[in-house]
Amino acid sequence: IKRIFDLCLGITLFILLLPVWIGLSLLIVLESPGFPFYVSSRVGRGNRNFSMIKFRSMVHDAETLKAEIPNERNDGPLFKLKNDPRITKFGKWLRRWSIDELPQIINVIRGDMSFIGPRPHLPNEVSQYSEKQKQVLTIKPGITGMAQVYGRDTNSFDREIELDLFYIENWSLLLDTKILLLTFRAVFHGK
Repeated sequence: IKRIFDLCLGITLFILLLPVWIGLSLLIVLESPGFPFYVSSRVGRGNRNFSMIKFRSMVHDAETLKAEIPNERNDGPLFKLKNDPRITKFGKWLRRWSIDELPQIINVIRGDMSFIGPRPHLPNEVSQYSEKQKQVLTIKPGITGMAQVYGRDTNSFDREIELDLFYIENWSLLLDTKILLLTFRAVFHGK
């Protein structure tokens, strides 16, 4: 049921949003030359790597600059920086409204991701997971999920894992619908 929902919604949104994606791609390239999409290796279900797609919200050489920037997050393996200097002006707007995440609809159609599930992380981050934390790899990662609607950036890494494990243990179509509605509310408020 979940896969059918993902596929139907994914194809519909892809068709409807394609003209918007073309316009956004042009705006990204006008501000910061380079490929308008950011493609990153992430770890998904079953510890399998896949290429996750987002709109590029940073300068084109952001990955090479990452080594020069200190990680502000010290509660787990994830890299976070509140005011990352690599983010472009248009990129800040894309991130505020979560528009940078829209190309992940392609990942949903391909079957790498679901609309709702734990967020996919980088291989070097996942390699530092404990056995308990690796339980989030038992389902497909999602564009949005429990941690994104309950706390988002304010959650500790352990809290994110708790929320993701709660989701896995209590999955239902009703819970997916609730998370989707809460996601729309969060995006509408720019949170």
